[in-house]
Amino acid sequence: MADVEVLQDAAVLIEGDRIAWVGTRHEAPRAPDVRAQEVRGVLFPGFIDCHTHGVFGGPRLDDHERRALGLDYKAIAAAGGGILESVRDVRARSEAELEALTRSRLKVLLARGSTTIEVKSGYGLELQAELKQLRVIKRMRETLPATLVATFLGAHEVPPEYRSRRADYVRLVCEEMIPAVAREQLAVSCDVFCEPGVFSIADSRQILEAARRQGLRVKLHADELEGAGGAELAAELGALSADHLAAISDAGIRALAASQTVAVLLPATMIFLGKRTQAPARKLIDAGAAVALATDFNPGTSPTMSLPLIMALGVSQLGLRHAEVVTAVTINAAAALGLAGERGQIAAGYVADLALAPVEDWREVAYWIGREVVSAVWTAGSACPT
Repeated sequence: MADVEVLQDAAVLIEGDRIAWVGTRHEAPRAPDVRAQEVRGVLFPGFIDCHTHGVFGGPRLDDHERRALGLDYKAIAAAGGGILESVRDVRARSEAELEALTRSRLKVLLARGSTTIEVKSGYGLELQAELKQLRVIKRMRETLPATLVATFLGAHEVPPEYRSRRADYVRLVCEEMIPAVAREQLAVSCDVFCEPGVFSIADSRQILEAARRQGLRVKLHADELEGAGGAELAAELGALSADHLAAISDAGIRALAASQTVAVLLPATMIFLGKRTQAPARKLIDAGAAVALATDFNPGTSPTMSLPLIMALGVSQLGLRHAEVVTAVTINAAAALGLAGERGQIAAGYVADLALAPVEDWREVAYWIGREVVSAVWTAGSACPT
């Protein structure tokens, strides 16, 4: 992850939506139809935010204050907050409202360098509300310059109407929601919040196996609050990623290191929650696991829209090298979405997604906190309006 090649006085040749050539400027191919654009600073592969919950209504301000006063996750939920507050909000809003809100937020992510953004559902928890979120993502995918990757997260929480009938809700997700999502081709992956008190290992296995039968890739929210075997399940199922991992066990670390599953870490979440510990990034990398970083952008536990901020936290909070955080938001984040063959590198044949930082040293992108370090973005070879 620390093996990053840095070219000085470099040139990138783009043909259509792909990178055709990369090298030093004096070696660049000369042709009369090549239109040159000179930029100053450091050109990065477009950043990839591989874990967001971007389709939601309002912020959860009451949760924020309750947490500041010492209430924990379960107490906040018991007071009517938490995920179910966002569920009530999303169920009550129209698709048009959700689309307008989501579009404005994802434009901010894009302007800060995120050219590929994974977006989950999960604030509906019933068929039509989940489909509503996914249709919003589909419409924006057709018009927003960023590449949006949709993930179905109907198993984000057990809704109130099924609180005493968890098994019935799991069957609903498996037998009605997943087939409907697959039939309408509204998502490429299925995720589950695998955590004691939410969905057990057995529940998660049942849901994810149902998703694979419908042709969806699988991902897990794993071992966020307790080390309960979520990482091991992700590795066993060949999941694209296991995300959060703040409480991962040593056995879970070994399982991920021996697999192709990417460990996606979300440092802003732990800080926003007031936690004093983070996922063991150094242990994961030293064991041989592939680590990615993401914003976890959501209304309750990580209202951040800046991957450069996450990169800075990766260095200061997770103990990663500057090169490792660049890898974590580019090629490894692409792998967490199944896109490593075409995104996450400035290399011939890759999609021409680029982010420009007007800095002298490439490491500065993960250094400045509170400064907008990205000044220009290109997606599929075209400049995005700023």
